[in-house]
Amino acid sequence: MEYRTYEPIDDLTALIICYWTLEGPTEERPERQTIVPDGCMEMIFHYGDAYRQYLDAGNSIIQPLCFVFGQLTRPLEIEPTGSTGIFSVRFRPDGFFPFASIPIKEMENRAVPLESVFGPAGRELEQRILAAGSTPERIRAVESFLLSRLTDDAAVDRIVSSTVETIMTANGQLTIEELSGRLKINRRQLERRFAAAIGLSPKQLSKTIRLQAALKLLLGDTFPSLTAVAHENDYYDQAHFIKDFKELTGVSPKEFYGSSVRMSSQFYRPE
Repeated sequence: MEYRTYEPIDDLTALIICYWTLEGPTEERPERQTIVPDGCMEMIFHYGDAYRQYLDAGNSIIQPLCFVFGQLTRPLEIEPTGSTGIFSVRFRPDGFFPFASIPIKEMENRAVPLESVFGPAGRELEQRILAAGSTPERIRAVESFLLSRLTDDAAVDRIVSSTVETIMTANGQLTIEELSGRLKINRRQLERRFAAAIGLSPKQLSKTIRLQAALKLLLGDTFPSLTAVAHENDYYDQAHFIKDFKELTGVSPKEFYGSSVRMSSQFYRPE
């Protein structure tokens, strides 16, 4: 598999982290991939074959070719059904809010077809992206589409944006009380704003960002023990670390650290 990232234009950097592509041939024995929550929503276009998404109780569905995936609150298992050709827009945690036409909370753990999100304009964008012959052409098409929907009075919650930046800078290690105190905003009001703009509570986003930081340390193999990783990321104790880790990855830290679990780098929050 070949994975690449691309930066957005300046007018969209406050909303988009990056664009990424993933390409690869049909695998003789395709393997499931585990996607771990990272606090970001994605707009995904399969110009290759669709992916299979595994559900509870062993059931599965074939994902749409083009969709917006809402916030993940649990690990997601997917598998290629043929050749892989993916172009994706990775939004910042609150970056999709100005473009949303349905409540973000309703998109949680779901692949929502573009037409369900944007109506006929979504279908037209899908056709343009799938017909494009190169990544630069796809980037131009999606940026033109997003900019056309980004008006001067677009719904951007400055308090939420500031809080997200604080959470990410602190690697999710601040309590909600510390966050609301720094921003001088009532905790319940902050939680309501987060639910609308991100689809997660401040606590959920913090938990996700902190877990991402721990995963990067494990993948970098620079710490001598799991206890050291938990300490570096300011978990209360080892039990707290294990609980959060298993909730968001589906495996324990020991299982992750001691096995050959394959989790592609594109599913981790970039620096």
